[in-house]
Amino acid sequence: MKKTVILIGLSVLILLTGYYVKRKYYDPGRRLDEAAEQVKQLADSSKIKDGDIIFQTSLSQQSKAIQKATKSSYSHCGLIFKEGNEFFVYEAVQPVKKTLLDKWIARGKDGHYVIKRLKNADRVLNSETTLKIKQICESFFGKSYDLTFEWSDDKIYCSELIWKAYERGAGIEIGRLQKLREFDLTDDAVKEKMKERYGGSIPLDETVISPSAIFESDLLMTVKSN
Repeated sequence: MKKTVILIGLSVLILLTGYYVKRKYYDPGRRLDEAAEQVKQLADSSKIKDGDIIFQTSLSQQSKAIQKATKSSYSHCGLIFKEGNEFFVYEAVQPVKKTLLDKWIARGKDGHYVIKRLKNADRVLNSETTLKIKQICESFFGKSYDLTFEWSDDKIYCSELIWKAYERGAGIEIGRLQKLREFDLTDDAVKEKMKERYGGSIPLDETVISPSAIFESDLLMTVKSN
């Protein structure tokens, strides 16, 4: 009898622990509430501005491959703009669109994000230039996500959207352009994704801009890391 009671007690403890862990780390509602509170704090402290670049570790299927190939924790990024009383992330997913900032944050791994800004933003990002950058992003709305990372405007991936928006809207190149062959393509996760996307013909000389290249740009400074 005593043994049975102990086993029941342990079972209940395990169930409660599992519920707590799920609630803390996986519950979408809780994550969204936490993200909404973070956005409110950011807004109240004027920590975010139009044109800021935000990074996260995506939970998408290709995220692991991107992290391995670029040797970076960050696999997704977007541009922040305020509209009315709301903050949005302009991002290249499927399709290219804008997403409420709190929902964007909650969607990433552990709700972690980093916000960066041009070091000389106060001087170069006037209202006219910022509007141009925003309009460049909007011109891509509705386009499909580029699964093969081609350097064209037909389809767009996340870091490509940021790079082209800043280059065309402000004449600023954020991050070093690379060729696909420059990334580490040796990991199994990368090989599998390459085979899935390209078959046996990988365009190693394709021009690519990665989230990590933008993240590591000397032109940027970190304004918030959570």
